[in-house]
Amino acid sequence: PCVVGEWSHWSGCAEQCQPHLRIRRRYVQQEPKNGGEPCPALEEKAGCLEYLTYQGEDCGHEHVPAFITTSEYGKERKRRAASSPWPSDKDKAGYCVEFKTESLTPHCALENRPYARWMQYLREGHTVCVTCQPPAMNTDTHRCSGDGHNADGGKILHWEAVGNSQCQGTWRKIRQLEHCSCPLVHSFIFT
Repeated sequence: PCVVGEWSHWSGCAEQCQPHLRIRRRYVQQEPKNGGEPCPALEEKAGCLEYLTYQGEDCGHEHVPAFITTSEYGKERKRRAASSPWPSDKDKAGYCVEFKTESLTPHCALENRPYARWMQYLREGHTVCVTCQPPAMNTDTHRCSGDGHNADGGKILHWEAVGNSQCQGTWRKIRQLEHCSCPLVHSFIFT
């Protein structure tokens, strides 16, 4: 059968300052022979959004909808945070916002790429938790774009899944908390 190596680390975002894709790869170590099992996918892509240029400068623009991705991306972000211009003191560590999803496009449920399957768990009427953490935070306001900071519970806010612009919808802010406590499948981060 085909034998492949381990996945590489995820690349950085292909474009800075706008929603785009990151990539990881693995390589064939042994080609299949005599009708052996074929090789699996050698490349995976996932959505991302960086707030700093390659030179480390703030992109300096506000995104209107809340751009979200799986909370797994937060782990990758922490791995790279060592070179971040952000202070590490506790008051800038981030916060959580709970939303109730109101509507979403059917494209979310159809998403089947391995690192985009999290979109399938988005459902109308569910409570979701979205973490705001550096570097998605605005350096002046210490808030994430689209977090509904000035919105009362009745205001409908828009969100979009990074990596599939056709997976988008609306939600209403429930409350802001210090830490998120939703199940993993309903936990996201502002990108």
